[in-house]
Amino acid sequence: MRHAVLVIVGIALAILPAHGQAGGAEQHVAALKKSLASSQASLRKYEWIETSVISLKGEEKSRKQNRCYYGADGKVQKVPMGDPPPQQQASGGGRRGGRLKKHIVENKKEEMQDYMEQAVALIHQYVPPNAERIQAAKDAGKLALTPGQGRVRLELTDYLKAGDLLAIEIDPATDSLLGLSVSTYLDKAEDQVKLEVREGALPDGTIYTAQTTLDAPAKNIRVVIENSGHRPVSQ
Repeated sequence: MRHAVLVIVGIALAILPAHGQAGGAEQHVAALKKSLASSQASLRKYEWIETSVISLKGEEKSRKQNRCYYGADGKVQKVPMGDPPPQQQASGGGRRGGRLKKHIVENKKEEMQDYMEQAVALIHQYVPPNAERIQAAKDAGKLALTPGQGRVRLELTDYLKAGDLLAIEIDPATDSLLGLSVSTYLDKAEDQVKLEVREGALPDGTIYTAQTTLDAPAKNIRVVIENSGHRPVSQ
């Protein structure tokens, strides 16, 4: 995710005017690259807890936790925590009724999983971003760098589909990443898919992804992934 954000910031800010910011956009890009690279290196010293929650119509359907850390190959390793939920025995309605109910539940789970896989695949068309699409948005006048109170927001409209939005937010004082968001849809405009990424900072200044939220309002599905409890890796 950090590499994806770095790409979009580097390309987009490089093709925008400096907007009067001290040192120009290029200096902000360079500082952000340094900050992200430093944080990425620092994160390798930590382990943390990843909590993933899937909700349907506001009701929690699944919650999983993993202990995460970087392995020798440089990839994040995930070790499941806790015991798996106990299997519920079918009751009432006899065996036939129990099998039918189980079949319906399994079909709904498969439908939800298929839909989420489509949603995630669509998000991957935005993250990491495509340089040509960014350039096309800029040429069409659909790329904007908007300063705000304590943050700068970079927005690309009609990035992949008509009416979509890809945006990131940066702290101009520290040139650190604050968050990333995507608002798009599947086949129809009513099949909306939204992604929100919120960054956090550890006491030593290391930036990490604190929370990622994927919403599919058409199906009333929400997936929230939180990273917390960072501590130095045990030697």
